[in-house]
Amino acid sequence: MADAKREIERKYESDDSGLPDLTGVGGVAAVLDKGLMELDATYYDTADQRLAGAGLTLRRRTGGSDAGWHLKFPVAPGVRDEIRAPLSDTVPEEIAALVRSRVRDAELVPLVRLRSARDVRHLVDADGALLAEASVDAVTAERIGGRAAAAQWTEIEVELADEGDPAFLDQVEKRLRKAGVRPSKSPSKLARALEQTEEHRRKGRRSRKSREKGGPAAPETAGEHVLAYLRVQRDVLVELDPAVRRDVPDSVHRMRVATRRARSTLRSFRSVLDRTVTDPIGAELKWLAGELGLDRDQEVMAERLTAALDALPPDLVAGPVHERLSTWAEARHGGAHSRLTEVLDSRRYLTLLDTLDGLLAAPPLRKAAAKQPDQVLTKAMDKDLATLSALVEQAIDVPPGGERDVAVHEARKKAKRTRYASEAAAPALGKPARSLTRAMKSLTTLLGEHQDSVMTRRTLRELSAGAHAAGENAFTYGVLYGREEALAVRAEAELPGLWKEIRTPAAG
Repeated sequence: MADAKREIERKYESDDSGLPDLTGVGGVAAVLDKGLMELDATYYDTADQRLAGAGLTLRRRTGGSDAGWHLKFPVAPGVRDEIRAPLSDTVPEEIAALVRSRVRDAELVPLVRLRSARDVRHLVDADGALLAEASVDAVTAERIGGRAAAAQWTEIEVELADEGDPAFLDQVEKRLRKAGVRPSKSPSKLARALEQTEEHRRKGRRSRKSREKGGPAAPETAGEHVLAYLRVQRDVLVELDPAVRRDVPDSVHRMRVATRRARSTLRSFRSVLDRTVTDPIGAELKWLAGELGLDRDQEVMAERLTAALDALPPDLVAGPVHERLSTWAEARHGGAHSRLTEVLDSRRYLTLLDTLDGLLAAPPLRKAAAKQPDQVLTKAMDKDLATLSALVEQAIDVPPGGERDVAVHEARKKAKRTRYASEAAAPALGKPARSLTRAMKSLTTLLGEHQDSVMTRRTLRELSAGAHAAGENAFTYGVLYGREEALAVRAEAELPGLWKEIRTPAAG
């Protein structure tokens, strides 16, 4: 079974002088010699190095205290999340699943072998508590397969102890710099190994030449702006896939938003991209958003009900309401997450990712895509805004009740689409698009509160029926229902005024 650990470390260039004395730095009372470790790690990747290109490392390592499979995700400079699994001959399934959104159908193969002689020191405080582990690594790197190329170097690595203060590493670095030790130019041993092999140096020279020529040009045409926004959403989907599988808080929500943004972009900018190609992709994005929603909606509902219940005075809480709510939330979440993991492993989902890659590589551009963005993107936003206006006016005019609930929900969905269109247009159109984005955020927040109330009341009826059937007091569910109903009425009352504020600048 894989487990996770946040790793905070810094790497430095080293020469024959080794590790300077760090006694007295940031509360270091002693530097304990922990001996020499022999580490042997084989790094895996696809033949075209998709993991390395994204800053991920996957290795099988023997020796030391943590032999096994290690998958590392970059979080920030010097910070990585490390997923560990027990030692085995092949890549464990729980590890392979976490890189599937990048690897797809490609094979993970041995890429580089790193053998390190690690001289370990523990930096401890006056109570003997570990502050950090410092080591001097003598590394030999060998490319596997093809033209075997090798490299050797020595580096210093300082890893913060669990729950340690990152500021401690700043103090250590200050002492190291004073001793002439400089930070490593490579973010990882694997990156350095690849840089120092002959084959990779040739690739690196080509990459540097590309960067010297300016790299990817800034978007200029309407089509380039739309594709740039789509590319960001595709990248977010791929990057969040492992977090969703690991059940990281808020990851499902963010992935669902990226899916909706991508779909809305395809729908809003049909004058830019051929809908005969993009409509089927939009349908698949709608499917994925729906699957993500099963887990996300459950998460939102549980948080909302828990907060509402906690806010009630104790004398309004009758019966085992907390227990029933907790049991309901855990059962629903477990089932929803299991279902979502199956979706992310499905051929349909992986095909969707491949299709998005293909769309961005060979976009089905229409004539308007080559035009300047001002007119094309503004026209698309205006069209979305006009449709939204009709839906909001309908929601205001319909009498309170189920029909109004449906009308408000439809207006909310269109407001989101208008918001995403303005986000995509903002780099080209500037202030007008940013102003519309802010206005749509306010509108979707209000309409979202209304929709959350509708769904919460539906859930409360379900929970109340279960409590009643079990012979429990259902009074508290009625109290919560009444409060939710009042929230919906308040949102409906605020809608005309907010819409007037939004439409007045737009009309002007």
